[in-house]
Amino acid sequence: MTPRSPLVHRIAIVVGAVVLTALVSMATTLAVSKSIEGNATAINLAGALRMGAFQLLSRTATPSAEQPGQDAISTMLDRYQERLTAPAIQAAVPQGKDHPLAVQYQSILDAWSTSLRPALEGHDQGAPIRGEMLAATRTYVEDVDRLVSMLEQRTEARIDLLHLIQIISLVFSILIIVALFIDLRNRILRPLRKLVGIATAVGEQDFTHKANLAGSDELAQLGQAFDQMTSELALTYYELEERARVKTEELEKSHAALQLLHSASRELFANHDLCHGAIPMLQELEQLLGIGPIRLYLHDRESAEPIEAITTATRERPFYCRDHHCNACLVTPEVYDELPVEDNDGRRLLLPIRTPGQLLGTLEVWYPAETGLSETNRRLLETLSDQLATAIFLERQITEEQQQTLAEERTVIARELHDSLAQSLSYLKMQVARLRRLNIDGEQQATHEAILDELSTGLNSAYRQLRELLATFRLKLDTPDLYSALQKTIAEFSERLGKPVEINYNLPPQTLSPNEEIHTLQIIREGLANAVKHADASDICVDVLFESPQVRVSIRDNGKGLPGGDQPLNHYGLIIMQDRARTLGGQVKVRNREVGGVEVVLSFVPKTRNLIPLEASSA
Repeated sequence: MTPRSPLVHRIAIVVGAVVLTALVSMATTLAVSKSIEGNATAINLAGALRMGAFQLLSRTATPSAEQPGQDAISTMLDRYQERLTAPAIQAAVPQGKDHPLAVQYQSILDAWSTSLRPALEGHDQGAPIRGEMLAATRTYVEDVDRLVSMLEQRTEARIDLLHLIQIISLVFSILIIVALFIDLRNRILRPLRKLVGIATAVGEQDFTHKANLAGSDELAQLGQAFDQMTSELALTYYELEERARVKTEELEKSHAALQLLHSASRELFANHDLCHGAIPMLQELEQLLGIGPIRLYLHDRESAEPIEAITTATRERPFYCRDHHCNACLVTPEVYDELPVEDNDGRRLLLPIRTPGQLLGTLEVWYPAETGLSETNRRLLETLSDQLATAIFLERQITEEQQQTLAEERTVIARELHDSLAQSLSYLKMQVARLRRLNIDGEQQATHEAILDELSTGLNSAYRQLRELLATFRLKLDTPDLYSALQKTIAEFSERLGKPVEINYNLPPQTLSPNEEIHTLQIIREGLANAVKHADASDICVDVLFESPQVRVSIRDNGKGLPGGDQPLNHYGLIIMQDRARTLGGQVKVRNREVGGVEVVLSFVPKTRNLIPLEASSA
């Protein structure tokens, strides 16, 4: 058997060897037994020939009268010769002439036919036996003894051969069976035990066991298949574990992110502005999802490009920052190089912040190129953009409602002023006119005229200031932002001045609350009205600038300036502007310019803008 023979082939060889051994053993046994068949008869017959020879010799020496009834000597010789040439003896003697047994048998036949029988036939019956005849008979008997001995030896040899063949067959069968058992143990039992052990280990999720079976038989191939299977199962199990771990981490991240979004949604809709409400939430979301930075851009109708509203990481303080005590978005110098730029290996996802029919802004999310962005994280970011869209939309809607509420309140105040105070002033003016028609003579006439002049001047001034106040109260922001309202105001005063009023404006969107926008616009109108009516100016410039963290508004003209170079006292318009500045938490300064004219400067720090204020601010 070759060690690389297939199992079935080896078993077939072993079975064939056992069968062949059995067949050979049976065939040789049959042949040997066949070859010694009749040898016992031949030996008996040959042994009887010895006694027969002495009987013939005795018969010839005995007179015929002493043995009545016995056959004649010739008849006995014929019978003896028949026994000598009996078929049993001839069958026991090999056919080959050179065989010692055949030679011995032939010599006996020759001695009988040429020596002993003629001597017996020629001897007178009853005569004494001569020595020569007795010697010939003894020689013949010795030859017969030798033939019997040779027949016995040949039979015993055949029997010994038969024993040897049986022993060899038995030993060979035992060797085959032992070799079969050894081969079964090495090639079947041990591999089967290994395979069963591997199957048991696989059932216990242990994929480290290997069969390592050499050869090309069925069990070796099965062992190799088991080894490959366990390797693939180990890889598959590892991949499944890794996928399960990744999915578990994603679910944990998603759960934490959803909790964060839930809590952040309440913050967005509470008393925090967009910057303070969104940046901590976005930074925590970046840590959870392994992304960042995140930037929010708002779309403004007055700007062709989106305007950055918030960022979670920046090298320098953003221009729109209103709280210089807050450093939430500023990064340390050590991480400057880690911030992504347009041409680095980071990837950028742009998510629209929209409501049905309106695009409010864009959410820019950077994420590492080597890890990518999973679908789960993408859906979370889309949910975030939806929340921001809802918050921004509601904020704008409430802002417009606040503006409308403020405008309605001012309209009511203006109507009340017109229906009460304006009519009272008109009545007083008419009474002063009546007093002037009275002819008051005497020494008190000059005093009365002076009093009437003062009353008339005061009433005219009060009436004029009331009309300006009514015009201010009737002013409303019917546009979505301060810049559009300023453009209308600038256009109005440019027409009154007769030439364009210059304006410089850089306030970021959503910088001022509706109440702050109204007060700022009214202060600008008051300053423009003073420049147009009293300063005799030919050039007027308005600056509305955001100098983080404060707003600075200036109205400059090239008119005649203030008398005495100081702020006028008890000026009704200035008092109103100062009142509004205090409401904004700032101050108004009016001073002469070195190059001529007057400069009105309003400066204030915008209050924290509520994303969705709980109450509308009042004027």
